[in-house]
Amino acid sequence: MDLRTKVSTALKQAMKDKAADRLSTLRLINAAIKDKDIAARAVGNDEGVGDAEVLAILGKMAKQRLESARAYEEGGRLDLAERERQEVTVIEEFLPRQLSDDEAAVAVDAAIAEIGAESIRDMGKVMGVLKGKYTGQMDFGKIGPTVKERLS
Repeated sequence: MDLRTKVSTALKQAMKDKAADRLSTLRLINAAIKDKDIAARAVGNDEGVGDAEVLAILGKMAKQRLESARAYEEGGRLDLAERERQEVTVIEEFLPRQLSDDEAAVAVDAAIAEIGAESIRDMGKVMGVLKGKYTGQMDFGKIGPTVKERLS
């Protein structure tokens, strides 16, 4: 079952269960996917976005909410921070398991070996390979410095 179908099924179930908070988050996810579909149609892709793009959307949404929760906590708005964290929990149901630091390091080494990267100039190629294989499984903002260090 693809991600789009999983989100849709979960949305219908949340409606039946009358789970208002969960339903709200699932509707936000659905809206974000539909926005990307519309943007894809503008460039000639009538089928919409695939699972890889949906994973990227979900990863971005989770990251935004974690940042918002931190900001709310710093501002003393713990009620809003808790709501953001609940949304992250719902979003993460659809994301694959995150790689541990050790697993991410192994993946970086494998990607470097796969393309034969030797210098910092090859960083873009390495990141491209990692994004192709591990979208939604690792935070590429954290992985970038690791790749840079290994190529230096």
